[in-house]
Amino acid sequence: MSVLPVPDAAKIALVPMGSMVTAGRRRGALFENLAFALATILTALFAVVVARKTLHAIARHGLGWDTVAALVYLLGLWAVLAYLALPRFHRILTAIYVPDYFIGRARTGDGLLGDPINLALLGSGDQIRFAMRSAGWTPADPINLGSALRIVAASVTRRSYQRAPVSPLLVFGKMQEFAYQQEERGSPARRHHIRFWPCPEGWLLPGGRRVDWLAAGTYDRAVGLSLFTLQITHKIDSDTDAERDHVVASIENAVPGTTVEELADYTSGYHARNGGGDQIKTDGMLPIVDLRSVRLPDHTGATRVERQLPGSPAALATNIGRRPISVVAASVLILVSVLSSMAIGLQDGAYTIPPGIDAAQRGAFMTALVVGQLVAALLSALLAWFVFRGRNWARWLILVLTSISLVAEFSQYLVAQVPSLLTLVDMTVQILIIYVLTDASARHWTSG
Repeated sequence: MSVLPVPDAAKIALVPMGSMVTAGRRRGALFENLAFALATILTALFAVVVARKTLHAIARHGLGWDTVAALVYLLGLWAVLAYLALPRFHRILTAIYVPDYFIGRARTGDGLLGDPINLALLGSGDQIRFAMRSAGWTPADPINLGSALRIVAASVTRRSYQRAPVSPLLVFGKMQEFAYQQEERGSPARRHHIRFWPCPEGWLLPGGRRVDWLAAGTYDRAVGLSLFTLQITHKIDSDTDAERDHVVASIENAVPGTTVEELADYTSGYHARNGGGDQIKTDGMLPIVDLRSVRLPDHTGATRVERQLPGSPAALATNIGRRPISVVAASVLILVSVLSSMAIGLQDGAYTIPPGIDAAQRGAFMTALVVGQLVAALLSALLAWFVFRGRNWARWLILVLTSISLVAEFSQYLVAQVPSLLTLVDMTVQILIIYVLTDASARHWTSG
């Protein structure tokens, strides 16, 4: 259940550097790849720093796992590994060995192979939405901070959340355009759900068959940890064919005029694992659901209302805004970094008057110190604003400055010292800045 995704946000961040690109684009691609590699290395170093802090806390407070400090740092170490370090390494490795063409599987934002594509459809998006609503399926909310927190709370407290969001998966390099679900037992931890992707113009299935949409239907059986990234996610039932057949049967029973053709041996039958590490199995058959004969209500009916639902692409775009979440997060984190750096200065005595300065010079010294801090804060705020406005040069400058700062801090704390809690917070903010600014959505927004 990944937090704060946006359209195209989860594409692999590594940039190709083929011979057809111009010299300027080649230099830009080289910088992006170096920045991504540096962010990965810094994230790994950060995990080492947090691990040392964790061991130091355990050594200081004993081995009792009821020690609050040890528990906090262990949770911090898990968060760094699960949401920063491991996804970064997966994105690099999968960019190398996972084919970048359709093989009948969706992909996760980290590049791992996801759920099997087990359904194809003919018809328009409105016809599919109308059919799914008629069959008793509920559109999923867009995934954002609010909906992510709500589904976590609903899963823990076992409360109903019938429009709970689904995590983004990619087909043709794009996340699903919409998704539907059916909640079971009044808890979002158990639910039927299916994602839909439109096929590119002129694209054909392996074997030459044309379809308009592809879909992946799976059944969430519980909430657990991903085998590959240790992130909190839904665990799916291994029998994906049963879920595929459930989707088809629900549409056939509810929508007159639906026809279904079964494409045998669309893939070989196989057993595998999805991006969360869950076992999946399929017989390789692909139903093609033809909804082209479905008659839609007039423009004042259900179809028009459907377009306005929070789960629709238009509502998703409105909810996210004109810029991706990664850019918004980076702008806020830059400002937070200024405050955390000033707090560290206060903690370390950087704002105290050093010995040797007489009373006549103290006023000038403090004035220069305050003015310098205000100028630095103003410049950081301006850079945050330019990043928010989509200026690529500002993103590059922040990446360079933040990387230099982190390298300096890491060289200090990897050798002997153990960072204070406040310093650890500052390092966390800085590593998050690099993380979000090297995300593909930030690169696409500022380079567009």
